[in-house]
Amino acid sequence: MTLPRLMIALAMSLSPFAVLVAQDAPGDATDATRASNAAVLQQLDFTDRQDFEDAQRGFVATTPDLQLKNAQGRAVWTLQGFDFLKGDTAPATVNPSLWRQAQLNQFNGLFKVVDRVYQVRGFDLSNMTIVEGDKGLILIDPLLSSETAEAVMALYYQHRPRKPVLAVIYTHSHGDHFGGVKGVISEDDVRAGKVRVIAPYGFLAEAASENVYAGAAMARRGLYQFGVLLPRNERGLVDDGLGKAASFGSTTLIPPTDLIRKTVETRAIDGVQMEFHLAPGTEAPAEMLIYFPQFKLLDTAEDATHTQHNLYTLRGAQVRDARTWWKTLNLMLDRYGANTDVIIAQHHWPMWGQQRINQFLADQRDMYKYIHDQTLNLANQGLTATEIAERIKLPPGLADKWYNRDYYGSVNHNAKAVYQRYLGWYDGNPAHLYALPPTESAKRYVEYMGGSAAIIAKARQSYAKGDYRWVAEVMNQVVFAEPDNRDARNLEADALEQLGYQSEDAIWRNNFLMGANELRHGKPKIHVPGVATPDVVQAMTPDMLLDYMGIRLDGTRANGKTVRINWVQPDTHQAIGITLHNSVLIYDEARPVSEPDATLTADKAQFARLAMGSGTLDELVQANQAKVNGDAGKLAELFGLLDRFDVMFNLIEP
Repeated sequence: MTLPRLMIALAMSLSPFAVLVAQDAPGDATDATRASNAAVLQQLDFTDRQDFEDAQRGFVATTPDLQLKNAQGRAVWTLQGFDFLKGDTAPATVNPSLWRQAQLNQFNGLFKVVDRVYQVRGFDLSNMTIVEGDKGLILIDPLLSSETAEAVMALYYQHRPRKPVLAVIYTHSHGDHFGGVKGVISEDDVRAGKVRVIAPYGFLAEAASENVYAGAAMARRGLYQFGVLLPRNERGLVDDGLGKAASFGSTTLIPPTDLIRKTVETRAIDGVQMEFHLAPGTEAPAEMLIYFPQFKLLDTAEDATHTQHNLYTLRGAQVRDARTWWKTLNLMLDRYGANTDVIIAQHHWPMWGQQRINQFLADQRDMYKYIHDQTLNLANQGLTATEIAERIKLPPGLADKWYNRDYYGSVNHNAKAVYQRYLGWYDGNPAHLYALPPTESAKRYVEYMGGSAAIIAKARQSYAKGDYRWVAEVMNQVVFAEPDNRDARNLEADALEQLGYQSEDAIWRNNFLMGANELRHGKPKIHVPGVATPDVVQAMTPDMLLDYMGIRLDGTRANGKTVRINWVQPDTHQAIGITLHNSVLIYDEARPVSEPDATLTADKAQFARLAMGSGTLDELVQANQAKVNGDAGKLAELFGLLDRFDVMFNLIEP
């Protein structure tokens, strides 16, 4: 999982923890929703309490009334507001299976896994694993925020010997697994060789690009996925499935000093043996799993957790490869199954016992392979992605396992992901090849269906029957045709709300409830700062900065314009040729432009300010942070053609 930097900045710009407490309270569960959630109690074995035992096993201590703030005094993490989860019985507004997962994710503090291996859980969306070497510590995945990571170490040192950190390991390229690194180590110690930073090959490029290239779009959609602005209560945010919630602190990054490049590599650090397995294209484009032979412990990073994971994440990201994923789990089972006594991940709680671990790995392997194979089976019979998603159900031997349930990923949207990976967005029906945009289509639908009043009247009848999926779909047409139609907005919100209350999947619930709130009350009126943070800039290569500059170029306004510049970096004296022509930006790192309009001398950080829109050319020149030879007006013209993205674009309305 990743949380784009823009989304964190947006959350920090608001009052966190229950932002959308609206004047019109959400509705209660309807009879249909009550019946749907009651049925879940009969479908699953809620007498199985093994996960509750595992989630509390090895508990050492926690921080009472944990409330973390940043240097400005703003809250960045607390579990307050989730006290309503203490009840044994799920309220009618929460799927009982999701309620169970939310309770499990509530356990927090320092836990001993085995001798010399500890985890701190419940201090962020992810876990930090602490391995005790002979003289120092090895930290795995320092959370999302530096403030939460620092609090983890403070708790650990209260109960364990104060040893120095000798190594930090990033298991993969998502922000909640590296963002807190400056809360546990310093760049000075890394430069001095006192601390190693280990990561899978490709980590840096993936960590930076995913937060920038489509960062604005991911940030907006991420608000829906993680329910960042929902109130914490039984009609709002109850959980994020993969963990309790995401922190709102400072996301940092220190580049790795030691890359794992081969499929299997070993390292020995301070008396601890580790075997690293690269697994690119599984849960992240750059990911690796770790086996500790002396502890008989396998860390699956995020490839095997207590939920079905995402093959496609609703915030938007590259589709993951289910085939590679199941093969990775199969390899772990074959290679380590007979020699693993405990399995951990960087989310959720551990599992002990060789037989249970082997069953767990096999079941998760089979789950991803089933979704992969059956999606392609049905696709080859001519079914579309939506039809396949409606038909595929896990067989009982897989579906009845708690760790295969739809708390984060889901069979429905994962099947669509497999279809997308192999066949793309087009379903082969020519009527869908050149469809009208949503607003234009909606206006015609409303007209053909007899007008909005007639549609709303019929939709109210469907709502009374509990047909919430159809009500949401048809009211969406009315809202897109008539955005100010209050009856349509409220009825769609009512339907989405009930779908959220029924959902087992935490991020489906969050999406439904966020949409309902915005239909009733509109988008939050907030300002989002830029993404060119120092750590992100440090991680990005010059070609990545130029790629993002090309993404921000307004092709229409650039039509007919030609600009030729050279960018010189003062530390390397490297000159990169950049040409605007045909409304595209072409660059060549090996060949400067001959007869340029202008030459810009600026380091990467200052160039990034221009490319990201967080500084102007005049400001940089006046501050002696940039130098221009030639026509400065052509440079200003080029940077003036770059769009500034408004994160808070519409999702639930046109």
